[in-house]
Amino acid sequence: MDDDDVSARKGSFRKFLEHLSGAGKAIGVLTSGGDAQGMNAAVRAVVRMGIYVGAKVYFIYEGYQGMVDGGSNIVEANWESVSSILQVGGTIIGSARCKAFRTREGRLKAAGNLVQRGITNLCVIGGDGSLTGANIFRKEWSGLLKEMAENGDIDRKEVQKHAYLNVVGMVGSIDNDFCGTDMTIGTDSALHRIIEVVDAIMTTAQSHQRTFVLEVMGRHCGYLALVSALACGADWVFLPESPPEEGWQENMCVKLSENRARKKRLNIIIVAEGAIDTQNKPITSEQIKELVVTQLGYDTRVTILGHVQRGGTPSAFDRILASRMGVEAVVALLQATPETPACVVSLSGNQAVRLPLVECVQMTQDVQKAMDERRFKDAVRLRGRSFESNLNTYKRLAIKMPDDQIPKSNCNVAVINVGAPAAGMNAAVRSAVRVGISEGHKMFAIYDGFEGFAKGQIKEIGWADVGGWTGQGGSILGTKRTLPGKSLEAIAEQMRTHSINALLIIGGFEAYLGLLELSAAREKYEELCVPMVMVPATVSNNVPGSDFSIGADTALNTITDTCDRIKQSASGTKRRVFIIETMGGYCGYLANMGGLAAGADAAYIFEEPFDIRDLQANVEHLTEKMKTTIQRGLVLRNESCSEHYTTDFIYHLYSEEGKGVFDCRKNVLGHMQQGGAPSPFDRNFGTKISARAMQWISTELKEARGKGKRFMTDDCICVLGISKRNLLFQPVAQLKKETDFEHRIPKEQWWLKLRPLMKILAKYKASYEVSDPGQLEHVHHRGHEEPAAI
Repeated sequence: MDDDDVSARKGSFRKFLEHLSGAGKAIGVLTSGGDAQGMNAAVRAVVRMGIYVGAKVYFIYEGYQGMVDGGSNIVEANWESVSSILQVGGTIIGSARCKAFRTREGRLKAAGNLVQRGITNLCVIGGDGSLTGANIFRKEWSGLLKEMAENGDIDRKEVQKHAYLNVVGMVGSIDNDFCGTDMTIGTDSALHRIIEVVDAIMTTAQSHQRTFVLEVMGRHCGYLALVSALACGADWVFLPESPPEEGWQENMCVKLSENRARKKRLNIIIVAEGAIDTQNKPITSEQIKELVVTQLGYDTRVTILGHVQRGGTPSAFDRILASRMGVEAVVALLQATPETPACVVSLSGNQAVRLPLVECVQMTQDVQKAMDERRFKDAVRLRGRSFESNLNTYKRLAIKMPDDQIPKSNCNVAVINVGAPAAGMNAAVRSAVRVGISEGHKMFAIYDGFEGFAKGQIKEIGWADVGGWTGQGGSILGTKRTLPGKSLEAIAEQMRTHSINALLIIGGFEAYLGLLELSAAREKYEELCVPMVMVPATVSNNVPGSDFSIGADTALNTITDTCDRIKQSASGTKRRVFIIETMGGYCGYLANMGGLAAGADAAYIFEEPFDIRDLQANVEHLTEKMKTTIQRGLVLRNESCSEHYTTDFIYHLYSEEGKGVFDCRKNVLGHMQQGGAPSPFDRNFGTKISARAMQWISTELKEARGKGKRFMTDDCICVLGISKRNLLFQPVAQLKKETDFEHRIPKEQWWLKLRPLMKILAKYKASYEVSDPGQLEHVHHRGHEEPAAI
């Protein structure tokens, strides 16, 4: 990337921010309803972005109750008020259910308290109830002001000055029960809590051959139950939206005993607290336990997770989501006009979007209505693409059809891991093997990458062989960085010996290069003329053709957790700056996103060239910061961001320049970023993307059946990845021109547009590219393409 390119990019950012000024505006921020991890990150982003654009920002403590009570509940916030809250669960400004706000008198008082401080912009973080309340308030606003003027509480000038109220919502709810948004703030963290518990329970259940019934939150929405069942390979799941068919009691017991017969020593059953049967009667965890004990005589225990799911520190995903939403909310408020309807800022794929609040709430209520009227298929459909595809994937992977009911395809499909290990690879292999078997293929596992392939380390792999793989880190099949180029003949020989009809490669940049080499060798070896698809799995997240890779989320959480601990240590010693080196090769994804999630002061990456002047500016910035109450610093550096400005160089420079003001320490995180149990995101992403890849292989093989077709065209060798909002198959031949082979990164990377976000939240001047004003999207019931969200 040359300097012109960088300056052109900076210019385009500037163009956007100049139109935004918050001078003379006041924004009130409140959290309402049930708390969720990540709310603090959202509050921090609203406060800092608000101050950054010149607005006044007020905390409204205790939700709507604080707005009605006024007084010391509405306080102006400053930059330091939101320091050190990024890693804290819950909400520091409190949340309460409020009866008074439901009455007009209550809302009249609330309006009076806001007008008194000149607040005409509200940012509400809560569930659908809280957001509906805000919308009613917005509609009544001018009426409430008139009433106050008639009562003599405010004069006519005030009425004109504060003529309208702007409302922007962010959805904070661990249930992910709000339609129109892929993920609500707190959902990912709640999944982290559930999966931690499930992993722990599995070890004890294994020892005693027990059955565990786990009850998770979700009174009206089964998202947590469904996704955690998918992520841990549960034997059975109960959801409010999709009740089990009549006679489920017997079916479940048969399924549990079949699994035991397959040498499985434990059973896990996950129940949403709002689970019902087809007659809308509740199904409780105790009921299920009784059933298993009386019918099967298994030693069965019930664990109710309860409020543990709301607690703890927010995951990296939730911190980044909430920070992006918070900044987007302030931009939406500043662009709003009296005609702008109340909107919700939300995530679709990895794009921030604005949706009309009324439409989202309406659709959320439609789901409940469908469930009440026992239209369960509609309820699942209304929940959105991602919910439905999760449910279908779960059913395919959990329940094995009897062999005689699966039509045989007479095709052999092989699965291989290539490159460095990444958490979530095993979940992807399990998913591929089971989907392949359910489609009638014979599945083969190739051990130790292309090296093992050439040596013939290939074995048939069955349904039960991959049981319990989702929660395992690393790569059970073994993985190597070796490319196939040198042993193409031996690989073609193995393809012939095992008559392999298709290949699924799970891996990182080496897998991509390997795929290119195999593609080029098709002229010479006809055995290689088969459909091949690659699923990206690498902590570096540097595979062309995909915005995300399996393993990157787990690595990001490792970095974020470590940074939290380091920040705590730095806060204790005061006036200390830590320099932390992350992995990623030349790709700055981990350093940049880790910086955003951990609240770093700077992140040095290869994609954004820097020089000694930038380093000097960062040192000066930290020197200024040490004069405030926040006396610590955190700087991330990607391992290959610069040949000369190494971690040691930066450490020595900071130590020397900061003498007498702050001292310096450095940390190289190293291979701990590749290890650990996969995060819920990686388990699910791996499971779903790999299942989709196998369906593609089946379609390709089916279309060629009986035609003796040789797969010579470009579109038979693909990378499957997420691009913006959809899962896309892209031929490797096309992706070549989008790749910087020297630095092993894609030429265009979506996350670079989040760079300014980190700088703004760390108090640097930066230009943030904002959405087009008034660009409200509408809530769609269905899209034709595949969902991108997990």
